Amino acid sequence: MSLASRIKSNPKLKKFVHSLIVNKRRAQPWFWISWFVNPFFHKRGKGVVIKYYSRLDVYPFNDFRLGNKTIVEDFAVINNGVGAVLIGNNVGIGLSNVIIGPVSMGNYVMLAQNIVISGLNHGFEDVTIPPRLQKVTTKPIVINDNVWIGANCSVTAGVIIGKNAIIGAGSVVTKDIPEFCVAVGNPAKVIKKYNFESGSWERV
Repeated sequence: MSLASRIKSNPKLKKFVHSLIVNKRRAQPWFWISWFVNPFFHKRGKGVVIKYYSRLDVYPFNDFRLGNKTIVEDFAVINNGVGAVLIGNNVGIGLSNVIIGPVSMGNYVMLAQNIVISGLNHGFEDVTIPPRLQKVTTKPIVINDNVWIGANCSVTAGVIIGKNAIIGAGSVVTKDIPEFCVAVGNPAKVIKKYNFESGSWERV
């Protein structure tokens, strides 16, 4: 049995190890995890830029990857506490973005400002317990290559956005968006598709 399996199978040991990793008062990793442990678990590509005022709440027990020449702008938050966050090459994580796993992004994804991408949901089935204390559920979000997401958008758990899709500013994406489409609104709906025969974007 692996060390991870032994920890998970022993509730007391799991709780103790969790307390060593997670600062519950601040809901983020202890500083020694970020500085001395994560570098042995997580991969960052060449030419990655992480701005000083960004916040990487990443833990060693879930995967986290940043591809080559990816940039994380100031005030962005990335959290892999409940699921892996895998980010490709040449990705731009904009100012004040929030990314909560499980999330997977391809290459050349462009995120504008104030975007929330969250594969996490809090339960609310039991009305006698605050949602904050109920179990969480997760569904992976997949954002494929060359996607552009405009400012102030939200992408909800379980959504797949096809390659070369464009999401208009202020949209709330609750369902899958096909590739080579433009989608806008709340909930986001496809309004244009790229016609390869005419070489132009056409209204649906």
